[in-house]
Amino acid sequence: MALACSRREPPGVNDTRTSVTVELGSAGGNGANAPGIEGTIDDNLPFVPTGTKLGSIAWRTWIYTDIGAKRTRYGYLRVGQSVDARGPVAQNEGCQGGWYRINPRGFVCVGKGATLDLQDPLLAMSSVRPVRGAALPFRYVRAGEPPPLLYFKLPSQAESTAIEGDRSGRIAIWKERVRAFGVLGPTESWGEVPVFLENGTSLTKPYGVKQPLRYQLHAGRAGRDSGFALQTSFEHSGRVFGLTTENDLIALDNTLAATESRFSGIQLAAGEELPVGFVKLAMATRYVLLPSGEMRVTEALPKRSAVKLTGRRRQAFYEVADGSFVPAEALLVLPKRDSFPSFATGTRKWIDISILNQSLVAYTGRQPTYATLVSTGRGVLADPERSLATITGTFMIHTKHLVATMDGDEDKADSLELRDVPFAQYFHRGYALHGVYWHDDFGKVRSHGCVNLSPRDAAWLFEWTDPEVPKEWHSVINLERGTVVQIHP
Repeated sequence: MALACSRREPPGVNDTRTSVTVELGSAGGNGANAPGIEGTIDDNLPFVPTGTKLGSIAWRTWIYTDIGAKRTRYGYLRVGQSVDARGPVAQNEGCQGGWYRINPRGFVCVGKGATLDLQDPLLAMSSVRPVRGAALPFRYVRAGEPPPLLYFKLPSQAESTAIEGDRSGRIAIWKERVRAFGVLGPTESWGEVPVFLENGTSLTKPYGVKQPLRYQLHAGRAGRDSGFALQTSFEHSGRVFGLTTENDLIALDNTLAATESRFSGIQLAAGEELPVGFVKLAMATRYVLLPSGEMRVTEALPKRSAVKLTGRRRQAFYEVADGSFVPAEALLVLPKRDSFPSFATGTRKWIDISILNQSLVAYTGRQPTYATLVSTGRGVLADPERSLATITGTFMIHTKHLVATMDGDEDKADSLELRDVPFAQYFHRGYALHGVYWHDDFGKVRSHGCVNLSPRDAAWLFEWTDPEVPKEWHSVINLERGTVVQIHP
């Protein structure tokens, strides 16, 4: 059994209903923008919004190709998202609440997963969306020691002390560290207590999220080294709490802030070619060649600095595109290819990953577009069915998530439950390209099989690859057309 990354699937993922009787409503909506038969896959053009919206109240609200018995999935919305919707409403055995068309394509069923009531409390509780294009789409923390309790109501100071003991000293130290190092942003960024938490209101979990046993105020402790994405943070009764994306309240003095890696790869302009070099030593030195033939030091290059090379050498130095030189022994060089796979044609996008180099190069046809360092499986080139190795071969990205929760298999030494892993792109079973917020070891093997990317690289690659995730969606699925991923030694 492969030991790649894993992801949770919500209830209904294996829904195989076959009996459907379609009862279309009146022919409302904007028919001029909806050619074909209503409710079928041919009804696939974007429409002009008419003001009708529906909101997702499930962890995954599936978007279907059509409303028939053999419908498949285009992707999903996530709790808190709202999208433009259009009738006519269609009801059948698969959706008693009625199917609605959404932009830019597909159908959503109103019911457990979606609502037309935009005042639904879950929409307010989950209103913060991941930021596309940002290196880290949320602010992240990891569980400390002890791990935080998962509160579903705001505890008073007395209740908190009764449950966890007197933590005033630790809270004071934590606040001082935040003020000194700014690891969670300035204290002024802590917001107000959300209105929906006032007066002892309990948080509601969205459909499809694990519902643990609840005590009077909390649902037990998080797993050790769990990771959390925060919607907001605020001070209450002298303590700072964070609201997670799964609608848990955690005391942030029981967490460690996840800091964004400063590493990122290098983008290549049209006409620029490999080779590219990455500094592999703790520090390297850049030189310039004097008219006398001597080399003079100009600046220090930190580890993993990227330089564009000409491909020429002068003795023990590589020539850099700007005319400077770097010692060859200091660089990991990604060479220019002398041959290409058959699919590297025209403007077709594809990704080349080397396990031994721990590198990734994104190509458009035969033009390199982006080069960076990655972290693949710890098993290196061992059998991925029996070790923590990344699978080799040629694959295709088929499913993309803005953020996705991974648990069980991925990086057990670091985390048991990684919530909202940034910019996950699945290409084969449980194997994915994704950003990480729990390590900064790019250029070294590290994962349980997935290809780990720095946050900035993951954000860039997510927007570059196919299939494209529509603006208002959280995920997209396309089993027929996606960016090719080639992984080799």
